[in-house]
Amino acid sequence: MTGKVNPTVLISGAGIAGTTLAYWLARHGFRPTIVERAAGLRSSGNPVDVRGPAVAVAERMGVMPRLRQAGTQVAAMSFVNGRGRQVGRVNMRALRQAAGSQEVEVTRTDLATILYEASEDSAEILFGDTMTALRQDGDGVDVAFGKAAPRRFDLVIGADGLHSATRRLAFGPESRFVRHMGLYVATMPLDGPAGNETDVVLHNAPGRMVALHPVHGRALAAFIFRHPAVQDFNQSDLAQHKRILADAYAGDAWRVPELLNQVRAADDLWFDSVSQVRIGSWANGRVALLGDAASSVSLFGDGSTLAMAGAYTLAEELAATPDDPHSAFARYERRHRILVDPRQGNVATAAALMVPATRAGVIARNLATRLWPAAAAASWLRKRITPSRRLTPVTA
Repeated sequence: MTGKVNPTVLISGAGIAGTTLAYWLARHGFRPTIVERAAGLRSSGNPVDVRGPAVAVAERMGVMPRLRQAGTQVAAMSFVNGRGRQVGRVNMRALRQAAGSQEVEVTRTDLATILYEASEDSAEILFGDTMTALRQDGDGVDVAFGKAAPRRFDLVIGADGLHSATRRLAFGPESRFVRHMGLYVATMPLDGPAGNETDVVLHNAPGRMVALHPVHGRALAAFIFRHPAVQDFNQSDLAQHKRILADAYAGDAWRVPELLNQVRAADDLWFDSVSQVRIGSWANGRVALLGDAASSVSLFGDGSTLAMAGAYTLAEELAATPDDPHSAFARYERRHRILVDPRQGNVATAAALMVPATRAGVIARNLATRLWPAAAAASWLRKRITPSRRLTPVTA
């Protein structure tokens, strides 16, 4: 790629990481192309946080006002028992203010849409297609697609999530890198309001949590539960997902029976394992990984923040040495692992807080929410994302 003007980059995945990367690569003089398996934008409605380094990235992209307008406006988390009586509450708005946080919570759908609209003029986008083969040499990567004609690119970036096709093609089978963390998660939009328009309401039984999250006058139901890996798990089998969920929550109290009835009738249920990606290096020649494809992380919504921050860092490093992508990939990985590695160790802590395994654990967690000093909580909040290296000015 020595001396080449406007190097070409294929990005697999039109999600949060992929669209953010396309935006910044275009501004650094690269020519990005995005290939997306779905026929259009797709994303779960899960609420996610844009915090820490991602706030700076969003501000530089000019999308922070839109994100704040799309924010869920959640003020607190309320914990209820089987009869619906509140047994604990955490004032999240006060904690954010105490910590001086500029973070915003939005649905993943809103975040993906806003980032896509900011970047759609920056890249060629191939919807409804996917890579089927990669063959690289010292000068570029030959890519075969399911539908489009084969093409050659200078670089390929896999931003295609936990079940990354790029990682499978360039690094090896998923079973080598993806580790089940003992939990599954499901989310489902409900037809009506949540009932409480300011609080996320959570109910726990040992090893299980169900939550109702208010989102712009509607409700999102979320289920997180402890379960060993399902050996014949099929990511596309909705009927299987419904059976697993119904079996896991059978006999639970509060509004769980009502919600399970809605699960049985649902055609919009997102369901997957809580898993981590552990891979020795995020780059193989001219192919590199970004976001969950490289390092799926935690239960606290850090994935979106890390995807945006990682995309900015990767674009910055490629722009610094466009003739030496191997060094750029190494610097990107070295910088970004400072953020990612601590988060990958937090799944057990997150699970203990959100999905206590025993009845005694549920009681202790609920009690802690009433005794938790605000100052300690604010300190914890600040540490959820390790301070990042200062973002450097963006050059056109």
